[in-house]
Amino acid sequence: MAETETAARPDGPAAVRTHLGIDAALSGRPVEVAQGRSRVELTLTQPMAADDHGLVHGGFTFSLADYAAMLAVNHPNVVLAAAEVRFLRPTRVGERLVADAVLDDVSAPPGPGDKPWVTVKVRRGDETVFEGRLRCYVPAQHVLEPREARR
Repeated sequence: MAETETAARPDGPAAVRTHLGIDAALSGRPVEVAQGRSRVELTLTQPMAADDHGLVHGGFTFSLADYAAMLAVNHPNVVLAAAEVRFLRPTRVGERLVADAVLDDVSAPPGPGDKPWVTVKVRRGDETVFEGRLRCYVPAQHVLEPREARR
């Protein structure tokens, strides 16, 4: 894979191999995917508001971070196993967030059975609003496949 691949798909980088059904309006749009890292952007919209002040529910920020972590691993079967996160600043409708995710060990792409950690920072401009480490798991087959099919 090239250092950074872009725009062969209308919704983001050509290198995306996982979570292909993600709704970019809810979890973000990939703008960079390279071995062991990714960048995803999300504009916060009115349906994400938790109150009449325009405060956005933190679940949308977490979803952005989770998606960025999945793209940093970029294996078709990757899932989230655990997370250690901190919400640092509130977010509001109309803001644009950018999540940067980096595998803690970028020496080789994760494969089946691996449980890589990914560090993610979500920023609004120069300000960090969320940071965390997400533990991913790469099963040999899709987690929703029947057990008999996974053997």
